[in-house]
Amino acid sequence: MRSRNRVPWLAVVATFVTGSVAFAGTYIYPKKGQSKQQQDKDKGTCTVWATDQTGFDPANPPPPPAAPPPPEAPPPPTSSGGIRSEPNAVRGAGRGAALGAIGGAIAGDAGKGAAAGAAIGGVGGAIRKRDNQRQRQQQYEQQVSAEQRQYQQQASSQRQQYDAKVQSLRSEYNKAFAACMEARDYTVK
Repeated sequence: MRSRNRVPWLAVVATFVTGSVAFAGTYIYPKKGQSKQQQDKDKGTCTVWATDQTGFDPANPPPPPAAPPPPEAPPPPTSSGGIRSEPNAVRGAGRGAALGAIGGAIAGDAGKGAAAGAAIGGVGGAIRKRDNQRQRQQQYEQQVSAEQRQYQQQASSQRQQYDAKVQSLRSEYNKAFAACMEARDYTVK
């Protein structure tokens, strides 16, 4: 018998503890001049009843979903293979020297032509290599940025779904609570 007497008091204590959460935005007026003590008892009883009816406790809403794991960053760009697969100063110098030697031979001095061609080809190969590296870096940054946006959108969408679910549950709880209080001769707005 003792445990039965505790349930209403636990409801009253829960009302005081969760009162600001459970009744936020709700105005309750006693139609028949119920005492403060009776009002607290009725609020506690209706809180328990509304929670039982809806399965929602405004003081203990369901936990938010766990955030999705962040995307793994792809490895940063590196050179794409060996010396034959990418422009570089050595290959550029070699090609330039060959072309310069041919041009120099036509002009009468293959050595000078080869040296000039090697210098120009080396610079050109280095520039092309740098440009390729920049392009790979930009593609990498765009990929990482797109994955981050997608991750943020997914997390935001999950949070919005959770908020909508809690709002719906809270609305159903408020209806049940109001029905209980109105049945006990209160005006609830």
